[in-house]
Amino acid sequence: MYCYLGLGSNLGEKQKYIKKAIEQISNLEFVEIIRTSSIIETEPYGKIDQPVFFNCVVELQTALTPENLLKKCLDIENRLGRVRKEKWGPRTIDIDLLLYENVVMNTKTLILPHPELHKRKFVLESLNELCPNLMHPIIKKNIKEIYLESK
Repeated sequence: MYCYLGLGSNLGEKQKYIKKAIEQISNLEFVEIIRTSSIIETEPYGKIDQPVFFNCVVELQTALTPENLLKKCLDIENRLGRVRKEKWGPRTIDIDLLLYENVVMNTKTLILPHPELHKRKFVLESLNELCPNLMHPIIKKNIKEIYLESK
């Protein structure tokens, strides 16, 4: 299954945390990284009174279920020093499951596609770089269309 992860950091050596997270993702069993977008600097999202972010999107192929992939991503966040003090607070690394093939799900722990995907310009910019023709399974528009509408 193809999956897209959003990675972001706004604490410490931001690009270093993103690169370490990508390295740890690539070392996961049943995961193969296909491509990675450029790492871009973006304004804070959520709480405004925090440092700027660095963000990218990783396209991967995996045999893991969405739930198991999420669990492994949360483990990586923990290993890289992610502290969950407040919902929109600063963080060394944040890994979000954005899209998992055409899977649509809404459970207590995971919503797919990511519910904010179509509102986050920094995610859309990176997704547009990797897969402009990828169709959003709920909105029924491709990433390029959604990205252009967000500008």
